Amino acid sequence: MAAEPKAPSAADYLIKPDTVIEANGEGAALELGALAGKRVVIVLRVDEIIEQESLHVSIWGSPDGQEWGAKALFWYPQKFYHGAFPAALDLRQRPEIKFLKARWETNRWGRGYPRPFFKASVEVQELPSG
Repeated sequence: MAAEPKAPSAADYLIKPDTVIEANGEGAALELGALAGKRVVIVLRVDEIIEQESLHVSIWGSPDGQEWGAKALFWYPQKFYHGAFPAALDLRQRPEIKFLKARWETNRWGRGYPRPFFKASVEVQELPSG
């Protein structure tokens, strides 16, 4: 069951902090509100990860929070280690985008724990003018 879209604060989340990820999935739609048509920074944080696995996160845009199209706005490179990974997303080029959503794919290989395990988040906020 998908959560209702919500308006962003100074920093909001496409994936909430400390979210446990053990399979492919997606976060709730985030209504951009005042961030629509602006430059934003999205920060993927991988707080926990076990060896021999990868996390591949993509960011999707929608004009209505229902139709997400066939192509992501942005893909992070696959992550194999913990850390914070910022990226800029220029929504000025896509003024029709009013909602964002994160999707993720997991992969696990080798011995040990049979399922992937990550704790991760994706934060979004306006990119300051510089």
